Amino acid sequence: MPFEFKRLEIEDVVLVIPKVFADERGFFMEGYKKSEFFANGIDVEFNQDNHSRSTKGVLRGLHYQAAPKGQAKLVRCIRGEIFDVAVDIRKNSPTFGKWVGEKLTEENKHMLYIPEGFAHGFVVLSDTAELLYKASNEFSKEHDRGVLWNDPEIGIEWGIDFEPILSEKDKVQPRLREIKD
Repeated sequence: MPFEFKRLEIEDVVLVIPKVFADERGFFMEGYKKSEFFANGIDVEFNQDNHSRSTKGVLRGLHYQAAPKGQAKLVRCIRGEIFDVAVDIRKNSPTFGKWVGEKLTEENKHMLYIPEGFAHGFVVLSDTAELLYKASNEFSKEHDRGVLWNDPEIGIEWGIDFEPILSEKDKVQPRLREIKD
C-alpha cells in the first residue's frame, strides 16, 4: 500500500503518510491515488489544485467555504516547513471548536486531509514554504469565509514565539461563536 492513513484526535481529519522510494538518484512517491483514498474512507472528488508560497512567519487562515461550496482539502508542503491546523466548525459535531495540527515538511512528505466543515490554516516555520493542495470544490468568492486565527475559545497552540504576518482579511475574521454558517 502506498499510503498510511492515520486518524487524528478528531478522526475525520487524517494524516496521510506516503510511501517514499528514495535512493542516491532522488525519490518517487504517489501524492494521491483515488482507489487508496476511497478504500480508506476519503471518498472525495478533488476539483481544484492550488499552489502557494509564503515566507517565514506568514500565517494564513483560518479559512473555509460555506455550503453548498464547502471544500475538503488535501494539503502537502513541498518546500520548507509549516504547522498545519484544522478546526471543526460543524455546529452539531461532538468536536465542534476543537482543533488538530501537524507539522508538514519537505522532508517528511506527510499530507493532511481536512474534510468539509473545517476551517484550515497554517504558519510558516522555515525561511519559505510552498504548499500544494487539492480542493473538492472550486474557489467561490461568494462562499469564502474565515475564523479568527487566535480566537481564545479555540485556543490553537501555534508553537511560535513571534507575531505572525497576517493579511488584512485574516486580522479581522470573526470568532467561532460569531460565524453564521
